[in-house]
Amino acid sequence: MKLSVIMPVYNREVLVGAALRSLLRQRDAAELDIIVVDDGSTDGSADVVRSMIDENPCIRLFQQENTGVTRARNRGLSLLKPETELVSFLDSDDISPAGRFAADVALFRNDPDLELTYSKMMLVDAIDEQSLEPAAGANSVIARGIHLSAAIFSRRLVERIGGFDEDFAQAEDTDYLLRGFEIGPRYVLPDTLALYYRRHSGNMTRQQDVQAREFMRVIHKSIKRRRANPSLKPIEGIFELEKLSDWRLM
Repeated sequence: MKLSVIMPVYNREVLVGAALRSLLRQRDAAELDIIVVDDGSTDGSADVVRSMIDENPCIRLFQQENTGVTRARNRGLSLLKPETELVSFLDSDDISPAGRFAADVALFRNDPDLELTYSKMMLVDAIDEQSLEPAAGANSVIARGIHLSAAIFSRRLVERIGGFDEDFAQAEDTDYLLRGFEIGPRYVLPDTLALYYRRHSGNMTRQQDVQAREFMRVIHKSIKRRRANPSLKPIEGIFELEKLSDWRLM
């Protein structure tokens, strides 16, 4: 199955190579199409990506002026090939665990009506850059968190959801997930570990005041959609927020 993975990049010269390698090691699990959207980086991010393309033609690099992560994600969606069947995402500072696609893509092969898999993530504060696994002694927690990279979407579900809401500077991914679940797709919640979320000083989510404000706006928009359309589906038992709260205390 052809799986397109969209990766927005902004000034991740040191980290983007590892993120791409974590995808490339899974080429036997699916026909990968890696769409890298460089959102006006001012460092060598694009050069790192470009250096990997000759040996890995499944990587496609597109550059644009800096317009923010939400528009970069939408640019990625606009670049999907006609033959793309599945869509996922990986941020340029995170890692896709070995075996992630082998486990979850198989679910789509076995169930043609499946529209979404939503697996677990590990928040971790140190990655071994060679093995692309959590470093010895790293702090970590596993949860079904709120993260796009935990999901694989069928192409038809992506078309039903539409694009990312460009009204958001952050939390556009949470909004996208809520809109996806609200329309009632056929989905499963595997125990696959889908993501190593790398915690570091440059995480956008470290801007806690912005994150909190944008998250509340997401919830407000979801409430308004439900009031306008009572047929939207409930979202319960999908996100393990208690475990994520425990991580914030570590």
